[in-house]
Amino acid sequence: MHYQFNDANALAWRPSTFAEGIEVKDLGSSDGQSMQLVRFAAGASFPLHRHRGPEFIYLIEGAAVQEGQALSAGWAAVAATGTTDAYFHSPTGCVFLTVYSD
Repeated sequence: MHYQFNDANALAWRPSTFAEGIEVKDLGSSDGQSMQLVRFAAGASFPLHRHRGPEFIYLIEGAAVQEGQALSAGWAAVAATGTTDAYFHSPTGCVFLTVYSD
């Protein structure tokens, strides 16, 4: 397969297998990388995790906190391979686009 096209508006949100209070839309995967829309409910958080490859985040709406840095709509974050997220969370709820290594 050379190209994947998805209408994110037509995809259903599904519960994350990573943590409660989080939903995702799987937008596509290729060569060990995946892209998702991620929606956090207010107060939701990711558990401690290590990045197997680089992780890219672009916040679309709401607010989140990653490694003490407050992120709001329009902010982007890049986590290098091998970094650890100790407490990525959203006090208000948020939606972000992420690309990460499978």
